[in-house]
Parts: sequence; C-alpha cells; structure tokens
Amino acid sequence: MNLPNKLTLARILLVPVFLVCMYVRFPFHYTAALLVFAAASITDALDGKIARSRNLVTTFGKFADPLADKILVLAAFAAMADIGAVQDDTIGLYYPIHVNGIVVTIIAAREFMVSGLRLVTAEKGVVVAAGIWGKLKTAFTMVTEVVILLLFFVVEDLRIYAPVMTPVTGWIIFALVWISVALTIISGGVYLKGYWKYIDMK
Repeated sequence: MNLPNKLTLARILLVPVFLVCMYVRFPFHYTAALLVFAAASITDALDGKIARSRNLVTTFGKFADPLADKILVLAAFAAMADIGAVQDDTIGLYYPIHVNGIVVTIIAAREFMVSGLRLVTAEKGVVVAAGIWGKLKTAFTMVTEVVILLLFFVVEDLRIYAPVMTPVTGWIIFALVWISVALTIISGGVYLKGYWKYIDMK
C-alpha cells in the first residue's frame, strides 16, 4: 500500500478515535477531539496531492478518499448535532451550536446521491471526478467543524466564557454551518446536472 492510500486509511481509522474524544469525558477531551480532527483533515489535503505529484493514483484511492471524507464530515456533524451545545452545568451555561438533524440529513442525502451517481456512471465506464464545487464544499465544511471544535475547546476545556460567548459568535457559527449546507446543495446539484444524462428514466 502506497503512502497516499495509507494516509486515506489513517483518516478513516481516526474517525472512531475522534468520536471517543467527543463523547468520553476526560480532562481536555475536546482538545483531543480537535487535534484528532485536525490531523484527519490534514491527511485529506496531503493524500491527493502526493498521489498526483508522484503518480501514485490507484483504484483504492479513488474509492477510499471520497469515502473517508464523507465518513469524517458526517461523523463530526452527527456528534455535534447529538451534543447540541457548548454547556457547563455548574453555571447553567447552554450555548447552541446550530448543528441539528436537518443539517446532517441534507449532507447525508447529498453524499448518498453522489455515491449513487458514481455507481450508475461506473456501469457505463464513466468516472465521476471530484469537481471544484465538491472540493470547496468539503474544505469549507471541515473549516466550519474546526471552528466549532475550537469553541468547545475554548469554552469547555479552557473555561474562557466572556470573550467568546457573544451573539456575534453565535451568528458566525450559524452562518458557517448554513453556508456549508448551501455549498452541499449546490455541489450536489452540479453533480446531478452534469451526470443526469446517464440516468435512464425509461
């Protein structure tokens, strides 16, 4: 297995580690979750670049790289939707992070749709390549998730409240989340429009 494929596999294996850090409460567990997610996101930037520059593109990479991205992004948003808010029961703090079931459903639906398109076009010998909208969607969504994890890190691990827990912060998080959703819908529409001709409606 070459280096890009090892990085892709590492990204997949980091997902359960990330989820453990999100859910199992130990000192600075959100810090650990942030570091794990950041490491996984870095592998996403590296594996494709190394594969292309060293001519190491493989069938496994074409299959596993987008799959790893989907698993990581969905796992992070699903965990955030489940947790729901930055909170501290000792002082009655509850600060919603604007990630909910609607967000997760839209993103999951887009990913299932694109995966279905890839299956349909593969039967016709056509490869659905990652487009600029898909790459932008993935990059922006990962940045959004890093920002939310930074909020958990600063507020719950470092216990810094006053400079962070403001309406402005809430609106920034809200905007980032829903821009991610908008990019998800747009990129899905671009894929569907580009490959609709391969879907037999008869």
